[in-house]
Amino acid sequence: MTNSKLPSFDELPIKPEYPPHSAWGVWGEDDNLGTLNLLTEDVVTEAGKCIKKGKVFPLNWELEKPNPPLFGRQAIKHNLHPHTPDNISFDDSYDNFNPQSSTQWDGLCHVSHVPTATFYNGIKPEEIISRDSGRLGIHHMARRGIAGRAVLLDYARWAEKHRPDFNPLVRMEVSVDELKQVAEAQGVTFKQGDILLVRVGWMAAYEKEGHRLAEMMDLKHPECAGVKACEETFRWIWENHFAAVACDNFPFEAFPPNWVESCHVQFLGGWGMPIGEMFYLEKLAEDSAKDGIYEYFFTSAPLNKYQGVASPPNAICIK
Repeated sequence: MTNSKLPSFDELPIKPEYPPHSAWGVWGEDDNLGTLNLLTEDVVTEAGKCIKKGKVFPLNWELEKPNPPLFGRQAIKHNLHPHTPDNISFDDSYDNFNPQSSTQWDGLCHVSHVPTATFYNGIKPEEIISRDSGRLGIHHMARRGIAGRAVLLDYARWAEKHRPDFNPLVRMEVSVDELKQVAEAQGVTFKQGDILLVRVGWMAAYEKEGHRLAEMMDLKHPECAGVKACEETFRWIWENHFAAVACDNFPFEAFPPNWVESCHVQFLGGWGMPIGEMFYLEKLAEDSAKDGIYEYFFTSAPLNKYQGVASPPNAICIK
């Protein structure tokens, strides 16, 4: 199915045997890229026009943050390996490197479509575990590459005036109506194939309060503000035909979610849409607040790890 003839949200699924509002089969039953298929050559070429100043904004947070890692994950350990006795040459290695401990793309085999207990396009868990099929691994994203136009909705800055009680460190939901208001205030319009970046202020709050975060919540079962997981959100995301979404918090959606009706289940399992988490958006948002430009050329090179589940995005926005 061509990108110009994508079904509407109400026209999903394209076959009655597929889950409600899923995009299974939209790009073929053997597809491993999901909504990244929207990043066509024309979309990438048009996105290149966003580069006007040559200003570069890396979006990866430090690999050591958050520290300690959330959900009981192990902290990364960096090792230097001298090549010679006089220490004029080194290699290095990482112990306990979990690609989901810091800035990351959630790949398509991270969370299933829970109601069907299968992953995007109906892939069964045993196909993921066996590794023989190679289905849905992060290597598909890596070998394709991710490039296109990104747009930022700086909800945190908007909330300072319009929702002063908003606290990104507790579970508070950001509605579609609010996201639309942010877009209008910033003069942002969307195009098919955009990468949607949402800043809720979690990372800025962490940088301020991280030293006492363990006193504020159970880090093995953390909570945070994020986008509201509901049909209205799913409809809006799909009808705008975003290629991927990302946020500066750790789950994109308000956490903890109802997993059956979560963004993770709908986006990853239902549409094959990558979710970016803990994207470093602070300097990008600050610069955009000054010049009023919230569109960028976006590029990301995930780790080319066969059957990987997640990856640092190695993402950059260029203005």
